[in-house]
Amino acid sequence: MISLVLKPRTDDKRWTAAWSSAPVFVLVSGWRVDADGTAHASLRCAGTRGGSAHVTASAKAPDVAGAARVAFTLDVDVVRYPQEG
Repeated sequence: MISLVLKPRTDDKRWTAAWSSAPVFVLVSGWRVDADGTAHASLRCAGTRGGSAHVTASAKAPDVAGAARVAFTLDVDVVRYPQEG
């Protein structure tokens, strides 16, 4: 498991969500935003498959209508566990 911590933003935008481009390799299994604006995501990686995924987090201003935009991207490469025998 990997813990991703995003510090509070300096602009008026706030973290809204995180997701993975390939949940079969990296799954966002937990998401929360603290009162101070710090966001936390738990990432679970596959152990039986190797591949890559983009984990993205979006942010938007709370008083502005419209969809949140991608504000952070993490590229994750997953390496398969070695198998015996």
